[in-house]
Amino acid sequence: MSMAVGDRDDNEPMMDMNTTPLIDVMLVLLIMFIITIPVQTHAVKIDLPVPNENPSNVDPQKNKVMIDPAGTITWNGTPVDLAQLATYLEQTKALPVEPELQVQPDPYARYYIVDNVMAVVKRSGVGKLGFVGNEQYARVF
Repeated sequence: MSMAVGDRDDNEPMMDMNTTPLIDVMLVLLIMFIITIPVQTHAVKIDLPVPNENPSNVDPQKNKVMIDPAGTITWNGTPVDLAQLATYLEQTKALPVEPELQVQPDPYARYYIVDNVMAVVKRSGVGKLGFVGNEQYARVF
């Protein structure tokens, strides 16, 4: 904004445009646009696991049932009885993706014990079942 001093006659019209009201209107419009634009929230939705008080012996990938010659049944290395085995198998069925169950009986384990374990597995309705260590039977018999 310039100001002419002394060179202008009072009878001449003013040739400069007054831009102050134009700037005021532009600022008001700018503020209106800023207020009316919706706030952009960038959020990533994550389903976090719920903490559980009792730690579970169920592995979400694979679980292993072993039977030794003395008739001890172990679930992932922990000795269990048939009732606990049934409980663990029900917990695996409750998982979103059913883990693989690996059964590894010792060649000298009693057939009665292995048969009881397989009956519990069948009653639980496990869909992914595999036998581990079948090559050990080739040397025994």
